[in-house]
Amino acid sequence: MLVQPGKIPRPTLRTQRLKYVRFLAIPFLYFSQFAPRLFVAGTLISALGLLLRAFAAGSIHKDQELARGGPYGFVRHPLYAGTFFVGLGFSVAGGRWWFLPVFVPLFLLLYQRTVAAESLELEERFGNEYRRYRSEVPAVVPRLRKGGVDRAKPAPRPGFRSWLYWRNKEWQAAIGVLVGYGMLWVRVSLFG
Repeated sequence: MLVQPGKIPRPTLRTQRLKYVRFLAIPFLYFSQFAPRLFVAGTLISALGLLLRAFAAGSIHKDQELARGGPYGFVRHPLYAGTFFVGLGFSVAGGRWWFLPVFVPLFLLLYQRTVAAESLELEERFGNEYRRYRSEVPAVVPRLRKGGVDRAKPAPRPGFRSWLYWRNKEWQAAIGVLVGYGMLWVRVSLFG
């Protein structure tokens, strides 16, 4: 695959993120400690992240149009915000206070590159439409009022559509989280 100078292809970044997750899973499971309340709280936080990711994946026509409907009217990167909550949930469920200060900087390090690369790609593809959207809608911390609607264009497509969720393969994230929590449950059940 040819890469233009100064551009990082998204599949490479995605692959890198998944490798980090797999690499960190072993020490995470090893050091995890069972605390029932933290396990339940972490599971709920991760479920919130999965719901946000599902809503986002079911609201985006990848590589076809600039997503402005659904959660994309409140935050430019709801998939990444959802991923943050999934990771935050695992950090809490793991039962060690120091998981959080390890997770947050790693997440920021990995995803700032991803957001920057995606922003460049979207600006090239959609030009002024994306620049206007970027100026109206925050990157990852949602705003309370919906934005990003260009009055000169037709209204964005409605929010969630289940067929988009399946087409965008978001079910893979749900399975990954279930497997992760299953492994954590087995680890804490067998070894405390």
